[in-house]
Amino acid sequence: MPKNKLPRKSTFIDMTAMCDVAFLLLTFFMLATKFKPDEPVIVVTPSSISQVKLPPNAILLTIDKTGKTFFSYDNKEGKKIMITEMNNTKNLGLSADEIEDFVVGASYGGSLAELKGYLNLEGFDQKKYEFSGIPVNKTDASMDNNELVYWVQSARYAGASIGAAPRISIKADSKTPYPKIKEVITSMTKNKIDRFNLITSAEAIPPGTAAFEESMSTASN
Repeated sequence: MPKNKLPRKSTFIDMTAMCDVAFLLLTFFMLATKFKPDEPVIVVTPSSISQVKLPPNAILLTIDKTGKTFFSYDNKEGKKIMITEMNNTKNLGLSADEIEDFVVGASYGGSLAELKGYLNLEGFDQKKYEFSGIPVNKTDASMDNNELVYWVQSARYAGASIGAAPRISIKADSKTPYPKIKEVITSMTKNKIDRFNLITSAEAIPPGTAAFEESMSTASN
């Protein structure tokens, strides 16, 4: 090498540090991401122009197009208190593992009598399980004789015990027969539960309507 020339610097870039960062980020997202359990039923909701979002800490009653009713409660702490109390009160015979499976699971749409059998199924068999719907008594809205009311009231009491009283939302398919929806609503109102959200799919507000003018006025302010 000529004495008047300096050694050429290497153009190789050490990628070790970048690989470490990428691996750490991937690990973080894998551990931190919470996947929502698959719902046992698909519901196509009717559309509306309402902009109100589903509140957190909610009891969700889903009614499919055949009229079957499903129950879910998105507060895991309250849900565990609820199912533990139900297990003791109704002698469901659930083990600690079965209670935990229920807490982290999705909606449930069967009777109390079949709950233990459902929780004993493997994951794939649970997804294929054909629910009959939570029983709704048309003539008796008491907790003792109407299982849907028992689920809802148990969740409300559990939530209230931890200072997080849940709101109730009803989600029905656009093809659900109205009498089936009425049965659920009547069961609630007979227990002095007259405040709940009806879930719909959002659509654009038609121009020229009072709702459109109100939304434009709110946006300008």
